[in-house]
Amino acid sequence: MSSRRMKVSLVDLHSAEGGRAVDELFAFHVLSPFMRGGSHEGDGHAALVIPGLLAGDRSTEDLRDLLQARGYNAFGWEQGRNYGPRPGVEDRLLAQLNRLHAAYGPVSLIGWSLGGLYARELAKRAPDCVRQVITLGSPIGRADEAAPHASRVFKFLNGTMDPARLLELQHPPPVPLTAVFSKSDGVCGWEACLQEQTRHAESVEIHGSHLGLGHNLAVVHVICDRLAQPVGDWRPFEPGALWRWAFPFREEAMSPACDAPRGT
Repeated sequence: MSSRRMKVSLVDLHSAEGGRAVDELFAFHVLSPFMRGGSHEGDGHAALVIPGLLAGDRSTEDLRDLLQARGYNAFGWEQGRNYGPRPGVEDRLLAQLNRLHAAYGPVSLIGWSLGGLYARELAKRAPDCVRQVITLGSPIGRADEAAPHASRVFKFLNGTMDPARLLELQHPPPVPLTAVFSKSDGVCGWEACLQEQTRHAESVEIHGSHLGLGHNLAVVHVICDRLAQPVGDWRPFEPGALWRWAFPFREEAMSPACDAPRGT
């Protein structure tokens, strides 16, 4: 792909999303002070937040600040912008996970878009170090088909991914999983962001843009609720009474279909 075509792809990627993401960011800054504390006080465990394609830790700073205020130890991935697979990235993430686990116990992993794929792969490599994985608009299905604009940018930066590797990415890690998705996501097709429902895995629908997922108030509510669960007592997400308006109608959960994974 030429540099000019990549720039066009980036313009396309942001044009339909930018306005909604700005609105979500504005709402976050107005209302998030009321979420700093609340009914759940954090237990101090660590949360590692991994940004999406072309984004860095600045994109997750507001979320991490709020989680800190809620009583968790929230960390960025500390590797600059996320350009996709690079030599040493996964090994450095694994080393960071091991350090956090040694200091705080099992770590919650939160990944935005491409960051969610990193989070899932990290949980596969070290499931005993991971408390749970929360993905935000992450194309855990066929990423190359689900996000055509982002996929073109990814391929420009990294080349075409091996089909066998794409299939590997679809296999879930053996830890509790929550996949947040939006049917109005303007970047990733929502069907590819779904996690198959099991006793310890779920998909949660929200209203919102892809570029605003990291500061969407409904998403923040989901994250805070998931982080507040006691170890060993994972349960499917249910919005609080004051939050039901923020979530689309939820169908009944599927019957349990798997044994309890590690990390619960």
